[in-house]
Amino acid sequence: MSNNATAASRRGVFQAHGDGEEESKQPSHSYMLSDFDSDPSTDPGSETDPDSEEAESEAELDRAPDTHKESATTGLDLTELRDVGKGPQTNVYKEEAYISTTHTQPKTKGELHIHSVLECGSEVMTCQFNNEGTLLAVGLSDGAIKLYSMDNGNFLQTLRDSSSILSSLPVTALRFTLSSQSRCLLLATYASGIVRSWYVWGGECLWGVRDVGETGGGQRQTLSLSVSASGEKAATGGSDSAIHLYDLSTHQRLMTCKASSTRTVMDGHCFRVFAVTFHPEMEREFISGGWDNTIQFWDTRQQHSVRMLSGPHVCGDTLQIDPAVNHILSGSWRRDNALEIWDYASGQKVTEVPHDYQGESKIYTCLWLGQDHIVAAGSQSNMLRVINRWTMTTESRLLGLSSAVFGSSVCLAGKWTGLIAATSGTSVYLLERDGQQHSKK
Repeated sequence: MSNNATAASRRGVFQAHGDGEEESKQPSHSYMLSDFDSDPSTDPGSETDPDSEEAESEAELDRAPDTHKESATTGLDLTELRDVGKGPQTNVYKEEAYISTTHTQPKTKGELHIHSVLECGSEVMTCQFNNEGTLLAVGLSDGAIKLYSMDNGNFLQTLRDSSSILSSLPVTALRFTLSSQSRCLLLATYASGIVRSWYVWGGECLWGVRDVGETGGGQRQTLSLSVSASGEKAATGGSDSAIHLYDLSTHQRLMTCKASSTRTVMDGHCFRVFAVTFHPEMEREFISGGWDNTIQFWDTRQQHSVRMLSGPHVCGDTLQIDPAVNHILSGSWRRDNALEIWDYASGQKVTEVPHDYQGESKIYTCLWLGQDHIVAAGSQSNMLRVINRWTMTTESRLLGLSSAVFGSSVCLAGKWTGLIAATSGTSVYLLERDGQQHSKK
């Protein structure tokens, strides 16, 4: 596999749209940052009213699986990203450099090294290792999911059905889980509002539901996903302020979690939700974050959040819980206080991670890396950092990327333990640190 990164096309904005509306092809910024028209700081009235009635239950979608086999070297053709929607595009983040204008070769500094590069043929939105460390799933902007074997680095197959081919909207989140028969499943959410469960080894879509909007029957983009510690429940957040809870055995929605109608207490979100994370050791508890600059704490037995903390401006999968010390790592898409650590029990801030001297990063993705390190990456500097958790200093970096880093994942088991996957443009960079013994693919 080549270690050369390909130049990425500008990432599109996917806006709310009705049937029969024309597609605008004017490029804009990332849907993860602004999937509708504008940032809430400039256009709060554009959001869905959180006091709307409960969405009606969604029917399961009948679909014929369309599993495409392709070679690991050719991949899919690069496709033009589209802005789908109505109304003028916002220029709130016009100064943001998503695509570098200089052609630099990606490089590493410190103890980080590029092990190999996966060229995926279409812009990569998210990636996820399975729990055993044997598979890497990659979600693309055209709605396809590519699976790679970590045993030999080979491309295995593309997961895609007729519905995702027709919509061609991005995969937004991926999570591996196990069925009641211990079969390896991959849950995927899409900007089309669909949640799908794939049987990995059979390449078959087992079921799918439409993640309907809070107003009942309206379309919403599904942007975030988390699975409970037992694997029995899943939570999804999206372009409205609600969070849907699902029973993964029955495929039915259990509850819609949202703010109450009271104006005196903020017991839920008031803007879109970009991150949902179940507590690794507390089955009934999860947290969420988004554009309203809060982290909400939820109990699956209650419709409204039980408490909140103010601060993080979440625009990606940037809420992670370390159960060993019960700390929350949060990443924000902003210049100041982009990386923060919070105490889960009290909601008090523990510390902030300072900027790197190589440049500021607005965070789209962050992770705990073992007990001693943090991985964080995003836009502006188009850089990934490995940060010492105790000294808060950057020990190593991935630099020179042509596009922002939208997603990352850390391999937690097997011979690839500690391997970092990071997305940029149409590529996934597999990164190892000194001391890791990984043979070249």
